[in-house]
Amino acid sequence: MSLLTDPQKEEERIIEFIRQILRKTDLAGIVVALSGGVDSATVLTLVVRAIGRERTHVLLLPCGNLNDNGMKRAKNFVTYLGLPDENIQLRDISPVVTAASRVVGLEEDGVRKGNIMARSRMIVLYDYARKHTLLVSGTENRSEFYLGYFTRFGDEASDFEPIRHLYKTQVYQLAKHLEIPRGIINAKPTANLWKDQTDEEEFGFSYKDADLVLEQYFDELRSVDAIEKEFSHAGKIIEYVKKNHFKHEVPYLPDFTIDE
Repeated sequence: MSLLTDPQKEEERIIEFIRQILRKTDLAGIVVALSGGVDSATVLTLVVRAIGRERTHVLLLPCGNLNDNGMKRAKNFVTYLGLPDENIQLRDISPVVTAASRVVGLEEDGVRKGNIMARSRMIVLYDYARKHTLLVSGTENRSEFYLGYFTRFGDEASDFEPIRHLYKTQVYQLAKHLEIPRGIINAKPTANLWKDQTDEEEFGFSYKDADLVLEQYFDELRSVDAIEKEFSHAGKIIEYVKKNHFKHEVPYLPDFTIDE
């Protein structure tokens, strides 16, 4: 897996990108949904360094007590960054999730409820952005993108994506360079879709293994057979990619034009 050869340069490149986007849109600032995980913490740090604390807003969006530990880390982190209190909002999305679940007749279905949660967060996040004329920053990494590990119109929704070009392994490297607290870096990655859910348990493989395979498959354009000679788990990872590939293709469009 290729690591960042110059984390400082990468930090500077992303900071300049964020500044350019904000200048282009001429909005008041940027809002980040902070989960307590390494991706959102890394993005928030970069946004603060790019545009300053006064123009950076943070939403903490728990669903009841589902992510208590993550919310504790998130609260400590915004204090660590010294963000103004008026720029930090905690909104429990559980009433929205409960209402939506009732409307669709959902009882117990972890994946469906997880999708409702992800989309409910975007309702709150984009409404806040509209109210305060802000850009919504995404927090998706390249590994998640290739694996299709996101909810359409949910956690994939954003106005810009500052770290989508980085694999998860590289995000960890950048986070260490940015001096993100070790408690956040060491926390098990989770989408907080249900109690005790973790990304890697849901995958059945680690991000480290995934990144090794994804880089060879997408960047080096090697075949699955060739990769499997070095990594026996390659088939399972690429199968996960293919299972979710449709997320990158929708909406499907007609390939014809209206006859004159």
